[in-house]
Amino acid sequence: MTQEIPANVGARLRNFRERNGWSLRMLSERCGLSINAISRIERGENSPTVSSLQRLAVALSIPITDFFAENPGKAADFHKSGTSPRVQSSCYEVEHRGRRTPRMELEPLLFEIEPGCDQSSRPVNHKGYEFIYCLEGEVEYCINDQVYTLTCGDSLLFAGHLPHYWRNRGTETARLLFVFQSPRDTSQAFPLLLQQMQSKDGASLDASTDSH
Repeated sequence: MTQEIPANVGARLRNFRERNGWSLRMLSERCGLSINAISRIERGENSPTVSSLQRLAVALSIPITDFFAENPGKAADFHKSGTSPRVQSSCYEVEHRGRRTPRMELEPLLFEIEPGCDQSSRPVNHKGYEFIYCLEGEVEYCINDQVYTLTCGDSLLFAGHLPHYWRNRGTETARLLFVFQSPRDTSQAFPLLLQQMQSKDGASLDASTDSH
């Protein structure tokens, strides 16, 4: 899938870095990218990969979508249907429906999980809590070796540090609303979760810019 990285992502990266009072070296040490790579991204000489943006987002404690949003950090976060950034893999799609701000600890996501999609080989965990509400279809969710079968109208709430994964053994696509809660003094759950899921999965970002 083609990754559409906005031309001004470098300027936004520089703004986020300078807002933290960090030098290029300090950001490099926190995200693992070289000073030269970060400098080239900031100057617009190199288009970053989704993986690089995720590492930068985690280091800066911002949602990855802040690199694409027109007005990051504002009090209200309105998403028009069909305009939210999406992450896609071979068998699932994640649509980000709101970014966490310093005043908010919640991150809502819409997941579409295709039949046969099985994440059991790559359990994930994160700080905070996770709420799941099944909108359509059926999916199995395993939390700390306990399996829960969710159908339309069912929900789960659990501590995110427990190893968990999903699998869709049905014949229809499952749609679920996920809401992550992560403490204000930690990085957002969304980019951390994506890093874990994509470390063994070829996911990519559809960098559609939100209309606000």
